[in-house]
Amino acid sequence: MVPLKMLNILLVDDDSVDVMNVQRAFKKSNIQSALYVASDGKQALDMLHEGRVPSTNRLILLDLNMPRMNGLEFLRAIRADPDLTCTPVVVLTTSNDDRDRVQSYAHHVAGYLLKPVTSPAFVELMTALNAYWARVELP
Repeated sequence: MVPLKMLNILLVDDDSVDVMNVQRAFKKSNIQSALYVASDGKQALDMLHEGRVPSTNRLILLDLNMPRMNGLEFLRAIRADPDLTCTPVVVLTTSNDDRDRVQSYAHHVAGYLLKPVTSPAFVELMTALNAYWARVELP
């Protein structure tokens, strides 16, 4: 079996409980991928432009409802940036609003996932996401 490649995952989420849930899920699932955290879209853009998140094997997990620059504004910004336009983004949000889902896919997200409520479901979701993206050939 081919070993899974290490990912550089940028989690963009302003909710500290959700950030802790992702970190806990990584630990429980023994996910070795690097996890970088930004509290809003503006901080995430700064981190990407400054090279604080490696460009290889990079994946963004994006919440939509955040201060300063929300997820949809962030998506517009990276899709307009030639250096970031191909970066895969998976929306991870509590928003079950059809408009958010449609706008996200219009900005070419790789997936739209609702945040699980229970810890075991969060662990299962993070395990599945990591296993999938660690096998995908990224730009």
